[in-house]
Amino acid sequence: MSERLANSLAKTLAASASACLRWIADIVYPPVCLGCGAMTGRHGAVCASCWREVRFIERPYCEVLGLPFSYDPGPGMLSAQAIAHPPVFERLRAATIFDGAARGMVHGLKYRDRGDLAPIMAGWMERAGGDCLQSCDAILPVPLHRTRFVLRKFNQAAELARHLSKKTGKPYLPATLIRTKRTQRQVGLTARAREDNVRAAFRVADGHEADVFGKRIVLIDDVYTTGATVSAATRALKKAGAAEVSVLTFAMALAETI
Repeated sequence: MSERLANSLAKTLAASASACLRWIADIVYPPVCLGCGAMTGRHGAVCASCWREVRFIERPYCEVLGLPFSYDPGPGMLSAQAIAHPPVFERLRAATIFDGAARGMVHGLKYRDRGDLAPIMAGWMERAGGDCLQSCDAILPVPLHRTRFVLRKFNQAAELARHLSKKTGKPYLPATLIRTKRTQRQVGLTARAREDNVRAAFRVADGHEADVFGKRIVLIDDVYTTGATVSAATRALKKAGAAEVSVLTFAMALAETI
């Protein structure tokens, strides 16, 4: 048997084995909708019903807070919120509005161990935060307190950040920023209570100052609600000398969806 024929046969056998494994995997783990769990034709897909619910955040939006405008006010325009209450971070970008199928994906990743959602969600985030990611020096996740990490077993923000790093080639620094205070869950708290809850809750880990000093950082979280958590994390990064901090989340909770 010639070497060429042997190589061709080996490739054919490998392809057949791969197809067989995919067939078995589809039986054990059938492809379902990322949003509602209904059966779909392939993995990583969203059914037509859920797709209609996804509200991607597209331009025009506020250049600082990423809030979508109902009309185009012209380039460089800011929202009333950004003018009245300028954030401590430079800009915010989010892929979707936090409702419908997007809410289901967030809850699936965060509470139901749906790690398979992370690369899909990160892909949507890469598209939404292209301007931030292109110019950044590193990607950091909003960290969990160590006790909560032990209970939850993983950090959803870190999973999103890890996949974004793979997609963009930007350094992923999960150990740089740490949460020093075990805060209560933010869900159900007022905006003021959220701020008090996470005040001084973060710092740059000892020995990691060079990761941040003079660098342009993209801070990753799953959902932006009032901004209390990412603002507290941004203050810690800027205290350590970060030149710029942009925030990138999968979803943004508007007033009507909180």
